[in-house]
Amino acid sequence: MKKALVTGSAGLIGSESVRFLANRDFEVFGIDNDLRRYFFGQEGSTDWNRRALVGAFAKQYRHFSIDIRDSDAVGQVFEHGPFDLIIHAAAQPSHDWAAREPMTDFSVNAAGTLVMLEHYRQRSPQAAFIFTSTNKVYGDIPNELPLVELEKRYEVAESHPFFARGIDESMSIDQCKHSIFGASKVAADVMVQEYGRYFGLHTSVYRGGCLTGPNHSGAQLHGFLAYLVKCIATGTKYTIFGYKGKQVRDNIHSFDLVNMFWHFYQNPRCGEVYNAGGGRHSNVSMLEAIEKVEAVVGKKAKYEYVDQNRIGDHIWYISDVSKFQQHFPEWKYTYDLDTIIEEICRQGHF
Repeated sequence: MKKALVTGSAGLIGSESVRFLANRDFEVFGIDNDLRRYFFGQEGSTDWNRRALVGAFAKQYRHFSIDIRDSDAVGQVFEHGPFDLIIHAAAQPSHDWAAREPMTDFSVNAAGTLVMLEHYRQRSPQAAFIFTSTNKVYGDIPNELPLVELEKRYEVAESHPFFARGIDESMSIDQCKHSIFGASKVAADVMVQEYGRYFGLHTSVYRGGCLTGPNHSGAQLHGFLAYLVKCIATGTKYTIFGYKGKQVRDNIHSFDLVNMFWHFYQNPRCGEVYNAGGGRHSNVSMLEAIEKVEAVVGKKAKYEYVDQNRIGDHIWYISDVSKFQQHFPEWKYTYDLDTIIEEICRQGHF
């Protein structure tokens, strides 16, 4: 039986990975200590998802409630290997929260990733190592694109090369404001690449747009669509931060992202970087998203507008996934924006 190790295994991407791999007869070892509860309070807790995984996959899933910064504890988990696949999805995921505790943010995102990489190199070097990075590694450079304000969204000028498919991996990560979170993810992102290029290991980085799905424990500081649906469904006031609510995000379902991981695992490469989001296939502005959720839920949103945007936030971000599609042409989207919203409304954790 193949073995996989998943960090952040009770979170959105981690739990999707566990389900995906367990359904393909993997023995899955998960690391998650519900640090998300510390970051975002009870509404951000993933403990409910951990219980669901343990109940559904009792014979194939083993859970370890440890911290990825604890090298000794992580080393004990690696004793259950060697692993065929490692998916590192554990993180402090909010650029707003990171500024409160920069040391915590960096220790989780950067130092924790190094702990994982070094145990991987020493104990399971034959495995494919997959890292969930973020589009925040590009900092606020996307805001320098020639943007056009439309009625309900911003859009990049049609004359620009990014108009057709979105932002590709050629965009610089230098000379810009990242947010503290973005900087810690840059450090981890580059280190994952380096372990692939320097040591010749099969590592890959996925710079995600908005990762979403019904298993997201959405909170105000993280989990855009899930939190928006929760607010409208429960009558909770939602806050729009800046840009007139016309900021655009591409949204990729957690299954589609994990399916990207699966394709890479079957034909791995060394030190690759991929932009991974909904692309032109699945994107929406804040105002458009509110209208779509209202239509599905059958309730009007209660929201307020704050003119000050979040530091380092993108006005318009759509991922160009064509590099990944060129490397793995059999991979395709299975969810578009409407099906994502409908599923969250129907199955989301409120």
